[in-house]
Amino acid sequence: MASIERIFPPDSPAPRGPYSPAAVAGDFIFVSGQGPVDPATNQLSYGDIRHETRLTLTNLQRILAAAGASMADVVKCNVYLRDGNDFAAMNEVYREFFGDRRPARTTVAVAFADPLMKVEIDCIAYKPR
Repeated sequence: MASIERIFPPDSPAPRGPYSPAAVAGDFIFVSGQGPVDPATNQLSYGDIRHETRLTLTNLQRILAAAGASMADVVKCNVYLRDGNDFAAMNEVYREFFGDRRPARTTVAVAFADPLMKVEIDCIAYKPR
């Protein structure tokens, strides 16, 4: 029976609830939704959508690295935006992180429990062992 490894990187934001930042199951890495949390303070860092997207994707990048993967290994992202009008600006920053290695993606507008937060992103990566 295959085991599931839970990943808790020391240089990433601590979970704000009863979940693992990532779980590795076989060759897949499932990264929980990340937001614009500054790992140095473990506090949300509000700003414009570009700032929040950059910080959110940097947090995803750190968690993937702890699991032995990179952004190039991401096969699927879900992007949650507080305001659908932020789509183009979020996309600019998103492109910086993925370049031509574009994963499949779903983007939706949602209401967050924290009404000041603008973005949350989760992903699934494939990293053969």
